[in-house]
Amino acid sequence: MKRLKDFVESKAFELFIVIVIAINAIVLGIEVQISKSSDAFKVLDILDQIFLSIFVIEILLKMIVYRVRYFADPWRVFDFSVVGIALFPATGALSVLRSLRVLRALRMISVIPSLRKVVSGLLIAIPGLTAVGSILLLIFYVGAVIATRLFGGEFPEFFGNLGASAYTLFQIMTLESWSMGVVRPVMERFPWAWMFFVPFILVTTFTMLNLFIAVIVNAMQAETETAAAERAEQGHEERIQLFEEIAQIKESLKIIEQSQMTPHTDVSGVSNKKDVKTTPPSHGL
Repeated sequence: MKRLKDFVESKAFELFIVIVIAINAIVLGIEVQISKSSDAFKVLDILDQIFLSIFVIEILLKMIVYRVRYFADPWRVFDFSVVGIALFPATGALSVLRSLRVLRALRMISVIPSLRKVVSGLLIAIPGLTAVGSILLLIFYVGAVIATRLFGGEFPEFFGNLGASAYTLFQIMTLESWSMGVVRPVMERFPWAWMFFVPFILVTTFTMLNLFIAVIVNAMQAETETAAAERAEQGHEERIQLFEEIAQIKESLKIIEQSQMTPHTDVSGVSNKKDVKTTPPSHGL
């Protein structure tokens, strides 16, 4: 089992899966461009089935290795869902599932660590984005009510009701034809209209959208710092373990050295040291 786990978690296996995902995405893109009745489409469909078989084998191997813990990782659940969609028969009412096969290309996110960090940062930023979005929605509602009352009578196609006003203000926020298409025609009838539209653009486009970016960047930075702290802690534990192993090796060497320096004795208790002949002192005549 350990050998299978090492194989599944090896860099070579991960690289192989990345290459298969990339080739599969290219094949799915080519399938859209050619006729279903052509021979090339049939070849590409066979290749797609081979790729699907590889993904199924990969998931089965990981389920054997991790068992119940396989579903504890959200990224593995994502892989299981994306691959599982392709196993349903794409016929009849389920024919739409065939077009969802391209979702397998999204597995690149779960396989490549750098992409996982980006998505994790976006998920962490959701609470902050929700708060900023709520403020932006409130600004849109207030602006739509004011614009409908001020300009709805003269420009019903732009500000005839709250829905039309909100959509027009959204177009203005994106700066798509906001001046020549919307604001200047309104200013021909209401010259002071710029006093409403310019502050709206400054608040929504240049302030609120930058807040969105700031929240996302801050969340990604926090995710990067957390990952760096985890790597540093793991490295610290590995260094401590290495120092302990070195200390054990030194202790073993010390014991071996002491055993070599200690004289051995035979069964009778007599030392095995070589007899040293001593010369008796000479007496003077």
